[in-house]
Amino acid sequence: MRTLIYKRTHPGDPDRKARFGIEDCMGQVRTWRLDAVIGVGGIGAEPKSHGLDGKVNWIGIGPHRVGTARRGPILTFDHFWLRESKGPSFSKLAPRLAARLYSRNVRVVRDRLNDEERREVERVLALAKDAAPSSGDGPQGASTAEGCAPKKSCAKPIRGCSR
Repeated sequence: MRTLIYKRTHPGDPDRKARFGIEDCMGQVRTWRLDAVIGVGGIGAEPKSHGLDGKVNWIGIGPHRVGTARRGPILTFDHFWLRESKGPSFSKLAPRLAARLYSRNVRVVRDRLNDEERREVERVLALAKDAAPSSGDGPQGASTAEGCAPKKSCAKPIRGCSR
């Protein structure tokens, strides 16, 4: 499964309606062929200020293009899991992937994963396998954590799924 893993600096994209790209974050990266997206908090000052640092913030499985932002499509998902600052530790859940992103200051990973990294991706994606789809019109259809209202501050399908 082609999965984008990327470091985030702020909450709010995807929004509580489960739309990725609503603030045009990650720009043309959203045009890449993907089956899933994992957003993890970076470790710099801005993600720390939002409590996102080092955590699995959100997961989307089975993307669908539903609109366009300035630099790429807006995506919704067959399965959407949003935890923002309440997500689990990325380093504990996927230590090799975390080391790859954080130790080398890598912004995104999609391809060239070794077997252990692929197993870690599957372990992270398992958190969202039963999550509801993007609602597109409100958080009621998406799996979201209580009390994690996003802030607007953008500085810069599982195959065979029945949903």
